Formats: sequence, C-alpha cells, structure tokens
Amino acid sequence: MLKKIDLGKNNNKTVIPGVRIADADFPAPFRSGLEYSSPARGTWNIVHTGMLIPEAHEIFVCAAGCLRGVVLTAAEMGASDRFSTVAVRENNLLDGDMEDLVVDGVTDIINKLPARPPAVLVYTSCVHHFTGVDLDMIYERLRERFPDIDFTDCYMNPIMRKSGLTPDQLMRSRLYTLLKKRPADRSAAAIVGNDLPTRKDSDLIKLLEGAGLKVHEITSCRSYEEYQEMAESAVFISNYPDAVTGADMLAERLGAVHCHLPYSFDYDEIDEGFRQLADLLAANCETAESDSGLRPLLGSLLEEIRSGGREACGRAYEETLKLIGDTPLAIDYTYCPRPLGLARALLDHGFNVQRVYLDGIPAADKKDFEYLRNNYPELMLHPTVHTAMRFAQTATEQGAALISSGSQQSSAASDIEDAPLVLAIGQKAAHFENTDHFVNLVEGGGMNGYEAVTGTLGLMREAFLHSKPMRELIQVKGLGCEVCVR
Repeated sequence: MLKKIDLGKNNNKTVIPGVRIADADFPAPFRSGLEYSSPARGTWNIVHTGMLIPEAHEIFVCAAGCLRGVVLTAAEMGASDRFSTVAVRENNLLDGDMEDLVVDGVTDIINKLPARPPAVLVYTSCVHHFTGVDLDMIYERLRERFPDIDFTDCYMNPIMRKSGLTPDQLMRSRLYTLLKKRPADRSAAAIVGNDLPTRKDSDLIKLLEGAGLKVHEITSCRSYEEYQEMAESAVFISNYPDAVTGADMLAERLGAVHCHLPYSFDYDEIDEGFRQLADLLAANCETAESDSGLRPLLGSLLEEIRSGGREACGRAYEETLKLIGDTPLAIDYTYCPRPLGLARALLDHGFNVQRVYLDGIPAADKKDFEYLRNNYPELMLHPTVHTAMRFAQTATEQGAALISSGSQQSSAASDIEDAPLVLAIGQKAAHFENTDHFVNLVEGGGMNGYEAVTGTLGLMREAFLHSKPMRELIQVKGLGCEVCVR
C-alpha cells in the first residue's frame, strides 16, 4: 500500500535539512539521493562554456528528451546559429548503428551550414557509454571527411558527476584541446579555465601587464585565429579550481608551464600565490620592461599589490561592517569556489554569517572548514539539492520574525528604508532566503587577489542598500554569457 510522505514537514512546521559545521563531515556533509534543482540558473553549463571558442559550432548527440535543456540554453543566449543536434532514437540502440548515426548526423549538419566552421565540438551522452560506442573511430572518420575542421570530444554525461573528472572539469579542459603547438613567445602568458573575463582592475592583470607581458584569455578572443594565438604562451595561469586539471594537460601538451593562482580571501594565501606566480614568470618569461630580468620588476609589483591591497581591504571591511552591522548573512557555493573561505573571512571581521548553502566541501576549503568547526561551531550548512529544500522559502517565511528579533543592526542600517532581514551572497542563497537583497554574481565574477575581497564587500554594500527582483534575475541562464556571442 502506498503511503504519502510529506518531506520537509514536522508538526505543520516546515523544516529544511541542515547541520552545524561542528557536526559536519568532510567533504560530504549530506547524503546523496534524489535531487532537487532550484530555479537559480545563473551558473554556466556545458553549452555556455563551449561557446567560448570563437566561430566553433556545437553538435549535441543524445535522446530528444535530454536535448530540450541545451536547445533552450543556446536559444536564450542568442547562439542558435552555432548549435545543432542529432537525436538518438530507440531504433539506433536496437540496430547497433550508433557510430554511423553520429558520423552521418554530424556530416549532414556540417554540409548544410551556411559557412564551414573552423572547429566543431561534438557532445556525446551517457547512452554512448552505456552501449560501448567506439568514440575513437567516430572522430577518426570525421577528421578524414573534414580535414579542414578541428574536432574535439565533449560530453553531456550525468553519470560522470560523482566519480572521476566532473563534467565541469572535463568541459574546461576541452576548451583548449584544439590549440595547436607553435613557437613559444616568452613575452606572452595566458589565463585559462575561467568562464567569465578576468577583470581589468584585478591584481592578476596588474601584475602581468605591469611586467609588460602580453595577456591571452579565451574570453577576449574574437576569432578562431586569435584563439589559436593562446598556444604561444610561455606560462598558463588558472584561477578557478575546476580548471587545474585541464591547465596541467594543456601545459604538458604544449611544453609550457602552468601556475594555479588560488582564489582566496586570506591575505597570506593571496601573497603566497602571487609569489609563486612571479617566480614562474621570472624563470620563463622576458620583456623589454627590464633589461636585467623580470624578477626585480615583479618584486616591486608584488609589494605594491600587497601593501595597496591590504590597505584597501581594511578600509572596505570597516566601511561595510559599519553599514551592514549585525544583519544576518547567507552564502552559497555558486558565488565563488571558496564559500567557506569567504565565510571565515567575514566572520573573523565581525560579520554575522549564519548559513552557507553547499552540497559538498571543496578540497581548497578544507583548512577553512576545520577552522570554522573550531571557532564558529554554530555556523549552519544547508544543501541545495536535497528534495526538502523545495520548502526552504516557506521555512524562511516562518522564521523571519525570529531572525528579525535576534538581529542588532547598526544605526546606519536602521535608517535605511526596506533594510534586509537577510543579505544573501549568491543566487541560491537569495532563493532559499527569499530575499531581494542579494549579490547577483557567479563563479567569482572574474575577480582574484585582494580585488576579490574589496569587490565582494562592495557588492555586499550595494546589495544591502538596493533591492532587485530576485525571482526574475535568478532565472536567467549563464550570467555573463553574452561574452560568448561574437
């Protein structure tokens, strides 16, 4: 006999899953199971990321039901002309002609395009792995038919989410497989693995351009030839954790070096990351900026970044805390790759961080996790994909009066009309907290170094002072993906 189960309800009061950080397990604080997807859509998916290769054409090969989401993504971002599909049907599974379906389907699409693309990204799906399709043979035949086109293998494969490289890590690595080796230019460096452009006022750009280096980044390439120029770089730099594996593979293949500059809110970690980068640049690059080598110039630039950055951060923390006071803060993992690192930095500076929304704890956040367990044991962690999270907004409404009565806002905050009960940092946190006062940014927003600290605090002040239509904004897919439409 079937029995109705009312998940998320307890004595007519809505509850949502959560755990004190003192009681949480690393790296998986929550059990995996049936999942819920919130309406926050600002993070990029594999369609957006693939579109970063200029002039490339994407072809997805999978079942019709699975195609709906990616078709809508391409349409919403205005890139339907760079996107095609091949539908896998039941008879293809029964007849065993999956290889022919891919090769002939891709061939038919290419022959019907108004112009021959320089590169094609072919996305196979989980059904090809279940049926043991010979992918190597497929790409060999495609390259024979179209020697003037560069092909690379991409994957829309949900079975890869829990083991090995994640789909995000794999997609970021595929972005650079089409780069062809060319003579190294010791005055050039490339930033790789980011979806969003590195901000021009970031510490990384200040260091590279201050040293006289030419800076390549896929987000600024406007043609396939310009994209290929990235291969001349002597040093490849990654900032996003999921880009590390792909950047290692790229540097090894092209005979260059890779430096991972960690995304961090900790002053000492920021300084150490830039020191390691400067050492690699000094050893592998040269420019006309310094006849005696780059090391003295880089040392001067590092000290300028360190002293200026720490001073700016100190002022930003003071200004933001004076404005926000004890207003409760909620953070989610879509805002940046180090949500616990951000929580630690804010808590140590006197902010009232109450909740962090995440489904797993990144390896880069392990030290911050241990620190928070020991120093802020009451900090709550909540999942974003647990099925009971569909009741989160109801729970927020029921607890609003309690949150309000427990909050001691600053005098400045009390004078602000419609001051938020909760300030959210990230789209998922905004959704679950049901607040229009939120920082609408994903994947770090192209910030790094000390600028990630001052930039975050500035966005928090803006979000505190000005509300925005959360329900409308978080439904927009791929925040910032207009950089792909060239």
